Amino acid sequence: MTREECIRVYSKYSRKLFNVSFRIVGDSALAEEIMQDSILKFIQFEGEKGIAGEARVGAWLVRTCVRGSIDALRRMKRDREFLEEYAAETEEAGSPEVEVGQITIETVKKEMDSLPGPYRLILNLVLIEGLDYEEISEITGVKEGALRTRFSRARKMLADRLGKGR
Repeated sequence: MTREECIRVYSKYSRKLFNVSFRIVGDSALAEEIMQDSILKFIQFEGEKGIAGEARVGAWLVRTCVRGSIDALRRMKRDREFLEEYAAETEEAGSPEVEVGQITIETVKKEMDSLPGPYRLILNLVLIEGLDYEEISEITGVKEGALRTRFSRARKMLADRLGKGR
């Protein structure tokens, strides 16, 4: 696609895609990011294969935007569940030294980086990249059941390390 075509697609669909995404995720910054990702995917896809017809372009963009928004909601839910589970484990352990509010992103990243390779990989792919076990299985060649077990162990290891304030 030429630069002018890209600008035309952005001008024509950006507001609609933003509104669709915003209604799903409820966060304007995230909705804008999803809208831009959808348009970039279209530009890449258009360069590779092409989509015939203006109606199909709009439908493809909206469908991609909706899927991206739903994926973002899933990532947010997983992150929230992880933090809630961690808070519950910390309370059960009776560890007064570390509270959830005191843990920084840098601390979590540092502890994730210190995990053994397979555990660090699964945490990054699930929590940060937002991939599901089927996708990870295709990428890594590891069975889904093994990935679920590895993810569970990795979460436990990370929670233990964060709870001890290593």
